[in-house]
Amino acid sequence: MIEKIKEWDTQLFLLLNSFHTPLMDTAMYWITDKWFWFPFYGLIIVFLIKRYKWQGLWIVIAVVIAITLADQIASAVFKPYFLRKRPCYEEAITQIVHVVRGCGGQYGFVSSHASTTFAFAMLMWLLLRNSLPYISYLFYWAFLVSYSRIYVGVHYPLDLFFGAMVGIGCALVMYMLYKLLKIDKRAISSKQQINN
Repeated sequence: MIEKIKEWDTQLFLLLNSFHTPLMDTAMYWITDKWFWFPFYGLIIVFLIKRYKWQGLWIVIAVVIAITLADQIASAVFKPYFLRKRPCYEEAITQIVHVVRGCGGQYGFVSSHASTTFAFAMLMWLLLRNSLPYISYLFYWAFLVSYSRIYVGVHYPLDLFFGAMVGIGCALVMYMLYKLLKIDKRAISSKQQINN
């Protein structure tokens, strides 16, 4: 059954990877580049701190922790445990895989790009959905970055799906911790007021 799922995953990858043009190659070259998005992250950090003051700083810290956790689980736990080769390294299909940026590390399950972008999108949505209704658009961005990994030839669809699940899981854990610490902070403030 697992072999059949992997076969379907490979077929879907080859189908999606086959749709390419020179213009899209250029676009996906940058979309998939993690350094390309650093100004975007910087603007979000400035916006959060400017709008939410100290709470914005705590949101930034929570997001950084969630992203770091998602990245480490993907890179240091899943990849060395499953040892699933990236499609661009798979001998059976390597000649027909369209590669744009080079192959990267040998193993790709799960995708760090998917785990980190979905951790970011999910935690931002959980924390800000009531005050910023358009924050849900970050999920489209996370999906686009994840799709770019298929386009450039370095990840199968299931690498991305399970990477996204890892990221969402990390965001949920961080959200619960954030809320718990916020409750504890209120409890401490209440006790201090009673004592005074």
